[in-house]
Amino acid sequence: MALAHACDAVKHCERCHTFTESQFCNTCLDTRRDVTRLCVVETPADQSAVERTGAYKGLYFVLMGKLSPLDGIGPRDIGLGKLFDRAVDGLVQEVILATNFTAEGEATAHVISEGLRERGLRVTRLARGVPVGSELEYVDLGTIAHALVDRR
Repeated sequence: MALAHACDAVKHCERCHTFTESQFCNTCLDTRRDVTRLCVVETPADQSAVERTGAYKGLYFVLMGKLSPLDGIGPRDIGLGKLFDRAVDGLVQEVILATNFTAEGEATAHVISEGLRERGLRVTRLARGVPVGSELEYVDLGTIAHALVDRR
């Protein structure tokens, strides 16, 4: 019964594409959010993780997936057209790409970045590097390499 109700009631937010029971989700309706920043994530779970940090007060766009040509998932399947339309609404000044650091997540971030830069938007990517509290000898070499390249 509850599962059937959820299937009927839950839909996508018309603005950010996350799950909601209304036309717009609570985050999109929050007038205290910074409308000049748009964070792009792969899933609602990723959005929730960013929210739990308390460090981000902008808006979101949830892709509901990532590009994966081997699996037949292309730009239309994850709503890149809708993202591009949302990002050029005249309010957004920066798009923060917070896709996962997998091959598919990196490819997705690259395609989005190229498409948004062509439209004149500032695009940034989440930093990656050595986790807080870790010891270098236990960190994988790829993470150390990226931390060195992306150092500030």
